[in-house]
Amino acid sequence: MRVCVFASGSGGNSLLLSQGGGSLLLDAGISMRRICCGLQQAGQSMQELHGVLITHEHSDHISGLKMLCKHHCLPVYAPEMLAGELRRLGPECEGLLRVIPLHRPFSVGSLQVRACPTPHDAVQSVAYRVEGEGSFALATDMGHVTGELRDFLRGVDAAVIESNYDEAMLRSGPYPYFLKQRILSERGHLSNAGCAALAEMLAAGGTREIVLGHLSRENNRPELALSAVSPAIRGTAARLHCAPVQGFLEIFAEKPKVCLV
Repeated sequence: MRVCVFASGSGGNSLLLSQGGGSLLLDAGISMRRICCGLQQAGQSMQELHGVLITHEHSDHISGLKMLCKHHCLPVYAPEMLAGELRRLGPECEGLLRVIPLHRPFSVGSLQVRACPTPHDAVQSVAYRVEGEGSFALATDMGHVTGELRDFLRGVDAAVIESNYDEAMLRSGPYPYFLKQRILSERGHLSNAGCAALAEMLAAGGTREIVLGHLSRENNRPELALSAVSPAIRGTAARLHCAPVQGFLEIFAEKPKVCLV
């Protein structure tokens, strides 16, 4: 299973997940033009997509969705409350929305998808786990990692997880007090330290590719996130990456090969 990250951060989020018989866009928080450019770089087209999974309704995850719905008849997958909010925010989505269950698997092409709630200050926010030739999870925008989320993510081959802020940078930075408190809250975002604990659990469970995502431009730096998380996975087989704010990162979610002697 191939994962191509087009963008990850407060300025926009979108990635492509594909394998033979199935291609999905996860979030559409960048312009349709940028999404088309990312697909072209990945060697794919809009016509090959089987749909779009939306994690929550904040603009950095849906800003390109209206244009996608207007110009392309792509199914848009979201749980019930989120689907209602998307319908309210953009009538262009009407007729394309597919309401999905929480926890129970559903099929998109050859891919099996499950959704799990994340603690975030949105109408409804979810993480996704996708199973096919390998397994992949996207889990960002969460104030803390619940036990339910740990169980949901454990054992995936590859994951994009949130490493939003360095706590010292956030506390000493220019954000107003109320916004700092929102980010630090149980329904805000995950710090580098919180991400390190989650990465440690994933690596111990066999995850081979870990991508740090949704880094804040104002309150984090890639080198800070990587230096905070790297020690937590030292001695494991996991590889660590930092998702681009804009650009292209390709990884593969696949089961480790078994060598028979």
